[in-house]
Amino acid sequence: MAATFTADGVTFQYPETWSLQRENSANGWTVSLQSPETAFFLVSLDSDMPETEAMADTALAALQEEYPTLEAVDRIDSVAGLPAIGYDIRFFSLDLTNTGWLRSVYGGRGTILLLWQANDLELERVGPVLQQICTSLRIDADDEPE
Repeated sequence: MAATFTADGVTFQYPETWSLQRENSANGWTVSLQSPETAFFLVSLDSDMPETEAMADTALAALQEEYPTLEAVDRIDSVAGLPAIGYDIRFFSLDLTNTGWLRSVYGGRGTILLLWQANDLELERVGPVLQQICTSLRIDADDEPE
């Protein structure tokens, strides 16, 4: 983990071999981390502060539209020490089983959506890396400027 992303109270580390792309929107931003393989990690901040459950459900509905056989298990846990709601997901794409993790949490500057995904052939290799990215995640719960 050599590179660091920081914006709006959200900070995480990621491997410098992964590419990072940021897209800004009227109400926030989305950062996508792409591994050298097919795995990715996505963080999105919505400053309109939608409910975490609504944000997670909207993301799940979009995934279910793309992958009708997607299986999702409700999860309530903690991300960066904050309460999180979301799903553990599994689906088939290009004849491969894919595993993912979808969570939403409140941050000081907006509601945050987190999604990571990897196909099961690479999950043993990249799963620990995805976990390290999650472990490095810090989210400021207050709205004080940086």
